[in-house]
Amino acid sequence: MSLQDDARLALACLDLTTLNDGDTDADVAALAARARGPFGVPAALCVWPRLAAVARREAPAGVAIAAVANFPHGGTDVDAAVRDTAAIVESDAQEVDVVLPWRAFATGDEAAAAAVLHAVRRACDGHVLKVILETGELADDALIRRAAALALAEGADFLKTSTGKVPVGATPAAARALLETIAATPGCRAGFKASGGVRTVADAALYAGLVGDILGVDALTPQRFRLGASGLLNDIEAVLGGSAPAALSSAY
Repeated sequence: MSLQDDARLALACLDLTTLNDGDTDADVAALAARARGPFGVPAALCVWPRLAAVARREAPAGVAIAAVANFPHGGTDVDAAVRDTAAIVESDAQEVDVVLPWRAFATGDEAAAAAVLHAVRRACDGHVLKVILETGELADDALIRRAAALALAEGADFLKTSTGKVPVGATPAAARALLETIAATPGCRAGFKASGGVRTVADAALYAGLVGDILGVDALTPQRFRLGASGLLNDIEAVLGGSAPAALSSAY
């Protein structure tokens, strides 16, 4: 594909995100205004649960609303995670991005991690559930793959790399581990979301290429591929507007 094709795909699959601690109604309204760009709209807006209703009110037609649960800490408090999820559902958002209790999981307490995911899945029945694995904080490839398998077993619709709140976000190696776990799971139609450090169209194209290679090119739709980012839209619009992108990743 050309760089312009990559940019169009990135826009269609973008979860345009604001998750700053001090976000206000005005910040979310501004994010929704950014989504009304000259080249089309993103797949979703991703915000805090307390702002999901504002996002729903302000979003352009056809743009889904996602909000985060158990975020960013990934604790093991089931009740707290369910409260987040209930607030998201009550706001009329369509998607829940929940953080796996990765610290507990990494120290061997898979039951505590599974309990949070199980409860959240039940609390958002009928909604898209993206499980954030915080892959940059998991020790090795085998642990990432086990976490991915657990998330899928608990009903994840997407596997997502990172909160974007830790030093290491999405990486090609982590993406491959998640995608290969999806591909190896019989009957699985889950999707993949790259989040954390995805800033350019070339970055996005790198992950799109992995999705196409491992899940097949028919998975390159918003139903199975997402990109979580706040600044990526700037580069998408620069590319589609005819300006040279400010930076190229190793994808080019």
